[in-house]
Amino acid sequence: MLVPMSEQELDAEDRKIVTLARSTRARNGVPEGAAVRDETGRTYVAGTVALPSLQLSALRTAVATAVASGAESLEAAAVVTEAVEPHPDDLAAVRDLGGAATPVLLAGPDGQLRTSVTAG
Repeated sequence: MLVPMSEQELDAEDRKIVTLARSTRARNGVPEGAAVRDETGRTYVAGTVALPSLQLSALRTAVATAVASGAESLEAAAVVTEAVEPHPDDLAAVRDLGGAATPVLLAGPDGQLRTSVTAG
């Protein structure tokens, strides 16, 4: 279920991952940027991967980076995209590592938070 949110409702750590996702998207010139925060507070950022042999959304790439770095769970995830809602495969990846209650923040390219959903 999509829940409209305002920037004021985000705590500092959630604002940080939205900012990191937006910066990654802009710096790399990719359609999406994402950031996830693991159970220890470490953050992992990624952009869209678009190779002939490998296609991954930014959020799935960020989750894969967290797993490859030893993360055991996620506290939160953020994606900056033109999309109006997170892709079901992105939610599944977050759910696999963080559980159904993990919040996924979706922001537009301007960094404005559009919605927040849970991975479940």
